Amino acid sequence: MAKKTGTSRKRTVVVEANGMAHVHSSFNNIIVTLTNMNGEVISWSSAGKKGFRGSKKNTPYAAQVAAEECAKTAYDLGLRKVKVFVKGPGNGRESAMRALASVGIQITEIVDVTPLPHNGCRPAKRRRV
Repeated sequence: MAKKTGTSRKRTVVVEANGMAHVHSSFNNIIVTLTNMNGEVISWSSAGKKGFRGSKKNTPYAAQVAAEECAKTAYDLGLRKVKVFVKGPGNGRESAMRALASVGIQITEIVDVTPLPHNGCRPAKRRRV
């Protein structure tokens, strides 16, 4: 039987006043991640992590709750200004950004990084309900 040689240490992230906020909003969930300028994660949260299940995960309220929890943690560590990168077609994009601002984090820039095909793969067949 092999012995454990190393001890596991928690990774320390340098938190500066400036950072980045990534809001990934799909049809099923919303994930908010706050990082420093190097891309190292300071805090993150999602609607599923906050206890929303099923179709309630992709609501503006769920995005607001997730973004507030994520922003409070980062604000306490010293994050003050963010550049927001928004990705995906979901509902809670604007409410997540409003929640970041309500905690006290200043939004300097908003960039939409939703991937768009330049006539690449054939899309899935049309949904009939």
